Amino acid sequence: MDMSPDTSTATTTSAHDYAEWLGRTETRDDEIGLTLARRAAVLSDLDPMAYRRGSAIPPHWYSMFFTPNVPAARIGHDGHPAKGDFLPPIALPRRMFVGREVSFLHPLRIGAEAVKTSRITAITPKTGRSGSLVFVQVTHTISVDGQDAVIEKQNVVYREAPSSSTAGASSAAAADPSLPPAAWREQRLIDPVLLFRYSALTWNSHRIHYDADYARDQEGYRGCVMNGALTLHLLIDAALRRVNGRSLRRLEARLSSPLFLGDTMTLEGTEPAPDGETGPGAGLDTGLDAGLDTAQARVLDPQGRIAAQITLGYAPAAELGHVAR
Repeated sequence: MDMSPDTSTATTTSAHDYAEWLGRTETRDDEIGLTLARRAAVLSDLDPMAYRRGSAIPPHWYSMFFTPNVPAARIGHDGHPAKGDFLPPIALPRRMFVGREVSFLHPLRIGAEAVKTSRITAITPKTGRSGSLVFVQVTHTISVDGQDAVIEKQNVVYREAPSSSTAGASSAAAADPSLPPAAWREQRLIDPVLLFRYSALTWNSHRIHYDADYARDQEGYRGCVMNGALTLHLLIDAALRRVNGRSLRRLEARLSSPLFLGDTMTLEGTEPAPDGETGPGAGLDTGLDAGLDTAQARVLDPQGRIAAQITLGYAPAAELGHVAR
């Protein structure tokens, strides 16, 4: 969800309160496993048997690995790992993933032993429309044999419990007519099997994704919430299907508003265009590395409002090779 604040005014919680958490690091190791890769292929409507030991996985699948192995005794009431181990003990009850910036440097191959180092790089309290907010940025670096393969800046927001006036309210923005017209479009129903499979693949026990009573009564949603990372995963899948194996080098993603079980979402996007040229997806202030061909894609909710947006940076068409396979 995009919880962009109305003002930069700090809340009663200040950055100083969490200064000791800045720079904190955590390291995990994992194998880029064949079984998980094949199940991810099924989720992406790809042939699972096309993936074997030594195959490179599609770049965005990195986020399915390195899941924390947290004992049940250290799981919080919301189903997340309890705060205060790696992430700071922020005294706000709701926690949501809101976006990421990713550089894909080298492919991850099935069977590789990889290491993920995570570092807390920013903690920013603010006041928004829904009350107190604390944004936490974590930089993740995934490496194989000492060589960095993926670098991600991930943003999480902590929020107050919903009031009666804000419960169920949507922060989605109307679709921006100034963006280039979509070159492709498809729709996808958010069904229980999809949500279950993704939560199982990523070992995600956040209760808003499967416990409708908790989602409604404790966090103020109208039902089970679509996993934001899954929304981005499906949108990237759809974009990559249209680029004939082009190498994805950079990604910027922002979640604006939740989607829910039973919603039909619309995925749409533009074709890649050379940096600086006129055309769909070009001429936008994306922050991506110069020289990459860029494209835009987004997810619309059933009312046509923006739920998620991404900018993709591809290697120029003249470059041979790609990361995905």
